[in-house]
Amino acid sequence: MTRRGCYNLSRSTGDSPCLTTALFLFGLLYRRWWLLLGDLAEPLIETLLTVVRSNGAGRLFELFNLSLFAMSESTPPYSYVAYIDEAGDPGLQRIKPLDPENGSSEWLILSAIVIGEPNERNVAPWRNTILRETKSQRKDLHFTHLKPWNKRIACTELAKLPARYFVVCSNKKNMRGYKNPFAETYPAPNWFYAWLSRLLLERVTYFVRQKSLEQYREIRKVCLEFSSRGGLDRFGLTSYFNWLKIRSAEGNNFLPLGNLVWETMDENLIFIFKNKQRAGLQLADTVASAFFKACDYVDTGECDPEFAKLLAPRMCHDPDGSPGPASGYSVKLMPKIGDAKLLPVQAEIFTFYGYPKQWWAPGSFTNSLSS
Repeated sequence: MTRRGCYNLSRSTGDSPCLTTALFLFGLLYRRWWLLLGDLAEPLIETLLTVVRSNGAGRLFELFNLSLFAMSESTPPYSYVAYIDEAGDPGLQRIKPLDPENGSSEWLILSAIVIGEPNERNVAPWRNTILRETKSQRKDLHFTHLKPWNKRIACTELAKLPARYFVVCSNKKNMRGYKNPFAETYPAPNWFYAWLSRLLLERVTYFVRQKSLEQYREIRKVCLEFSSRGGLDRFGLTSYFNWLKIRSAEGNNFLPLGNLVWETMDENLIFIFKNKQRAGLQLADTVASAFFKACDYVDTGECDPEFAKLLAPRMCHDPDGSPGPASGYSVKLMPKIGDAKLLPVQAEIFTFYGYPKQWWAPGSFTNSLSS
């Protein structure tokens, strides 16, 4: 049966030389036509299918049924929420300290705070408690606006919450001027930001899978809330994840290790909000900014790892609650610590969390730790 957002495509034989691109573009056209035209899109879709079939698009019809996202008029149920924010910027053309004038930040750090759905109503009170404890006159929490002693208070309070924290920290020096050869094959909002979000969500969705099996004996969904930033739009972001889903089904992830746990994700559970609108995003900003302050000396003055170290009780380990590794799991450094050419003061926060050893998803190696 055909339903909106999940067109019933028949199998065919042979392969198109541009299978993935054709598949992805078809998916974009299909979804956009439904959004704009609703049921009137049916004739256009049938015409396109006729053209594709006549040109032998191969496994296009089979793989399109693997599409991660089906449009829905209601929000599906979920059992977890992840708030995602960043510190630094994704620019790669010019990078500090290699380009001291007009260079982008040396670091881009993405963070996620993951909570159980029952605690969603408590997030704003948690934020308000931090504002009250820091005697802030603002209605929103922003790490860079806090004095050092209040940053200490904020991170101490965050370390008490029933939540788990994840960060992906990219030192961009080795990426200076780099252009992704696959960047033009999908309409990512920003390919570098999208790629780091993929690394972050590999860890978040793995955690959600493990936690939901432990708590509910089945895999549950996670609601993803991203902080808005220039160029980030929901359609582009969900389309990127859909593209990754298809690449995963083809066995071509570009990265030899790691994958998202697709069963935990749903397009209708991906949202983008302004930071001021969501208390959870403000808490995620605190986590990202604490790690940024720990390893950045160009834009924020000397490195100070104190605040990020205070978050240790809430940084996730595998399995959760164990003394297993945080390095590589909830604290992910890119590139490898040996290749990042960090100053000792920059490396301190990563060695604190267990580097140079780091976690890999079980099954990636026979040993879950590797240097």
